[in-house]
Amino acid sequence: MLIFSQLKPPNSDAAVTFTLALTAEERTRSRHRFETADGKIMFFHLPRGTVLHDGDILQEETHSSLIRIIAKPELVLTAFAQTPLLLLRAAYHLGNRHVPVEITPTYLRLSSDSVLRTMLEQLGLEVKEEILPFQPELGAYGQQYHPH
Repeated sequence: MLIFSQLKPPNSDAAVTFTLALTAEERTRSRHRFETADGKIMFFHLPRGTVLHDGDILQEETHSSLIRIIAKPELVLTAFAQTPLLLLRAAYHLGNRHVPVEITPTYLRLSSDSVLRTMLEQLGLEVKEEILPFQPELGAYGQQYHPH
């Protein structure tokens, strides 16, 4: 079993031993056991509150292995609005429901949910169901700020 307990700065040139694709929810688990497709067992023992991002690198406790985390494509809703105000209004309503949301200047992205899709469409947004990497915003009171 490999135990990864140290988050290293992202580095596209790092010689990683493994790449592990994780969903947005899986990237919030600071203590978790993962098994790779080829049967390797990895355990994350990270500081509580650590949220991993696409491209992050973890170092194994013996310093013998580096693993790169990638955002695994997952089923999401991407919502587009005709105006910035409409996009802001939708973000407000999703935030009021404590829904994890990826926010950009041109769209909002969230985990697929039929009730939320209906709400967004009733607000006047165009909503597409897609399979893409999902990187929701961190909470304002999160312990770790990690801009990407």
